[in-house]
Amino acid sequence: MSDTVKGTAERYGIQREHRPLWVEEPARRHPLPDPVRTAAVRALIIISVTLIEAMVAFLCTMAESWPAFPMVISSVASTVVATWAVVDVWVTRQVWNQRYGVVSEPSSTARALRRERRARRRAERRALREQERIRRRGGAGQLSHP
Repeated sequence: MSDTVKGTAERYGIQREHRPLWVEEPARRHPLPDPVRTAAVRALIIISVTLIEAMVAFLCTMAESWPAFPMVISSVASTVVATWAVVDVWVTRQVWNQRYGVVSEPSSTARALRRERRARRRAERRALREQERIRRRGGAGQLSHP
């Protein structure tokens, strides 16, 4: 800051506030894990090369130039490799999620539902046992209708 501007600010009692150049904001989504990011970058490079190759093959074909046939064959092979690279990203992501992803724990509502279901089954079994016991005794102790 020059002396004149500094002197003017001091003369009028203006204090300069320090503002950071940027403000860090939390990311909306978590960044990709390293292995997945590596596979994605690799796939992106391969896809870019494939698209460039396909464009060159197209232009060579339009110009009826001699490299047209080798470029077409090369771009077909590159398309297969690019597809493989995209599948690699997908598989790497799935494997990472399976190994290091969120630990699945049942929520409290699921636990409560399971508890209720168990209690219901227990009550049904108890009722069945009671019916069997009554039947074994030949109906003794039963008031009127089953």
